[in-house]
Amino acid sequence: MIDENAMPGAGLSTPGASGGLGASAKRYVGQPVKRREDAKLLRGEARFVDDIDLHQQLHLVVVRSSEAHARLVSVNTEAARRTPGVRMVITAADLPGRIPLEQIGYHDVYPWIEDLTHPIFAADRVRYVGQPVAAIVADSPYLAEDAAARIEIAYDLLSPVLDPQEALADDTVRLFDDHTNEALRIEKTYGDTPGAFEGAAHVVTGTYTVGRHSGVPMETRGCVAQPEPGCRGVNIWGPVHAHDCQRIIANVLQLSLADVHMRHTAIGGNFGVKGGVFPEHIMTAWAALQLGRPVKWTEDRLEHMVATSHAREQVYEMSAAFDADGRLLALTDEIWDNHGAFLRQAEPLVSDITVGMVPGPYRVPAYSGVLHVVLSNKTPSAAYRAPGRYEGTFARERLLDQAAHQIGLSPVEIRRRNLLTSADLPYEPGMEICFEPYHFDSGDVVDHLDKALAAADFDQWEKEAVELRAQGRLVGNGVGILMDKAGLGLYETGAVDVDPSGRVRVRTGASSVGQGIETVLAQIVAEEFQVDPELIDIVHGDTDLIPDGVGSWSSRSTVLAGGAARQAALDTIDKAKRLAADMLEASIDDLVVSDGSIMVAGSADSRLSLAEIAGRWDGWSARLAGDEPGLGAQAVYVDSHMNYPYGVTLVQLEVDPATGGHTIRRFLTTTEAGRAINPMTTRGQVIGAAIQGIGGALYEEFLYDDSGQPMCTSFMDYLLPGAQEMPDVDFLMTEDAPTPNNPFGAKGLGEVGLIAVGASIASAVDDAFSDGQVVRKVPVAPETLWHRALDRRPNVGVPHPRALEVVAEGSHG
Repeated sequence: MIDENAMPGAGLSTPGASGGLGASAKRYVGQPVKRREDAKLLRGEARFVDDIDLHQQLHLVVVRSSEAHARLVSVNTEAARRTPGVRMVITAADLPGRIPLEQIGYHDVYPWIEDLTHPIFAADRVRYVGQPVAAIVADSPYLAEDAAARIEIAYDLLSPVLDPQEALADDTVRLFDDHTNEALRIEKTYGDTPGAFEGAAHVVTGTYTVGRHSGVPMETRGCVAQPEPGCRGVNIWGPVHAHDCQRIIANVLQLSLADVHMRHTAIGGNFGVKGGVFPEHIMTAWAALQLGRPVKWTEDRLEHMVATSHAREQVYEMSAAFDADGRLLALTDEIWDNHGAFLRQAEPLVSDITVGMVPGPYRVPAYSGVLHVVLSNKTPSAAYRAPGRYEGTFARERLLDQAAHQIGLSPVEIRRRNLLTSADLPYEPGMEICFEPYHFDSGDVVDHLDKALAAADFDQWEKEAVELRAQGRLVGNGVGILMDKAGLGLYETGAVDVDPSGRVRVRTGASSVGQGIETVLAQIVAEEFQVDPELIDIVHGDTDLIPDGVGSWSSRSTVLAGGAARQAALDTIDKAKRLAADMLEASIDDLVVSDGSIMVAGSADSRLSLAEIAGRWDGWSARLAGDEPGLGAQAVYVDSHMNYPYGVTLVQLEVDPATGGHTIRRFLTTTEAGRAINPMTTRGQVIGAAIQGIGGALYEEFLYDDSGQPMCTSFMDYLLPGAQEMPDVDFLMTEDAPTPNNPFGAKGLGEVGLIAVGASIASAVDDAFSDGQVVRKVPVAPETLWHRALDRRPNVGVPHPRALEVVAEGSHG
């Protein structure tokens, strides 16, 4: 369901207006265009990293730690080295070093953080099951696997550290001898929180836990590295964010950027978990350079479950102060963020966002938040779609549900009294997030909530749930309100070139990771040039063709990559007008863009197509004029302000009292888009994100036993929602509040669909049971629902302590 009254074109200006387009111009921005990326995927024509097979290619297999925490006594590789077909065995003695964090400002604040980064190979100690200890390079993956089984590793076991709160106790074993298990601490505060609590009419507190889970893309990680004969260079396929990874790989291998050539492949899912440089990328590239032959590494699913970045595991102790009318006076929060054994990617970025976004879309006069970045003997964590926001929203919205019950308001009313409205804007409470002041300047969250409730007919949902509960059925409704931050990462690059054949090439520093960026960029440039988007080719992921870029993460691609592509298109038009003015003997001021041509306004016969201009301005002609040949331009788009989309998730859920099984009867998720470039791809992204949110709310969790052994190493153990469990997801998009911070008015929408799902499902579960218990942890696993349903049956004997523990208190292990 999409709000037709809020569809594009309803009185909104278009980005093409600045390029001289008239009211009758063709509009591509805002249209529901089918994704151009899908044809090759559906036909099996896309080339993924595992599809790349090169002449004389060797294969790399990683030998991983079988222990969560131990001193590494010895690594005997002799038998492996003697195995036929083995070309190389690598350990820390051959390839020392660590994976550096991205330089985005945190090194100045926490100068020791590089000491806690991920080593390529374990040297003195292993710190999680799955950590690389050695690698085999052989003629085939089968020979490499055989040789890997012959490596003998001796361990001196140490006590594992698993619980993020217990990890900070004075008597807990340290992961690093010269550093506590608190890698760092982040604090954010504004207003007078002690005074607000002292004068509060109501104080509500709670502890909330989000279980460890992560993205599970169809394609696991992989890497192919090919040395360039006669030089130090290496071609690399596989890492997701080409330019960020190029910089880090060059740094670790002590190469220049010109020596590292990142090549494009299709990406079979990312969601953040494949977004950084991993040890396997380094060892693959290093082995290729040492051996002078291509080397390929492909992760199997078991490796993925223990070695790809995990996410989400956080514990919140939150308190809120309210006045007598249920209006927020202050909010405090202490968070334990379990990062696993090492810091990865751009950390502590996720932790910074987590503690900064806790207030969300609410009017919070005073806030005090502290977050502990905790080290433990679990797989390292990193970004996963809506990192920090999914977790913080769950905790905050659960607290508000408790407050509503304690104060005597409905869950909807307590939110309506505290959400930001247009009268509060610009809202600048005095807090930084990722070195940028939080500045919310476009929207009315209360108005959006009312539209969401009306679209769902939520009053009828509530009446229906009451009637069904009266019949003995466990049906409940839940509501969650979200705010996202999008557009992080200061700049992006873009370039546009017009070919004399009539096609247009757009080069972008962003990455295609399934979000439809090729489609969106084509729409943006097509509108400026007034040509069919099918005439536009999008190039990305190749550092030789695009010298600089940032990548696709943090819902930034449309705004930043789109902004760069648009600016390059506008600069190209400026050059086309300048050249056409001489060719047509006309004034630049009289020229307009029409159907891919530059024409004299009011004179349809006096025109030149962009292709004709590009063809005429060849090298010889441009040389005579002292100009650059061809028709095109490069641009860097800088956006110093994040944008803040917001939305509502409404859920109606029924639990089977006999089995504890659940059915999601109704599901509506909404977003204030500012302005959607492509409503069709927006809808797909939001619905896809909602499904991931359901997984984290009801199914997915990486569990460990007391020795630190992972218990979920296959899809037999790690529950994923299947198609049969998925509800029909209704979607409402409004475009009432275009952001003033970019030329489109667009807000990043890649993550909004899942942010409030855990909170709203938990709320629906509590409403369904109406037994006084509070869901304080997600996922609400199937066995948890079964125990809670069992406790409601008559004559079943003693309640189940484990059920009450999991439901009411949460579990941090």
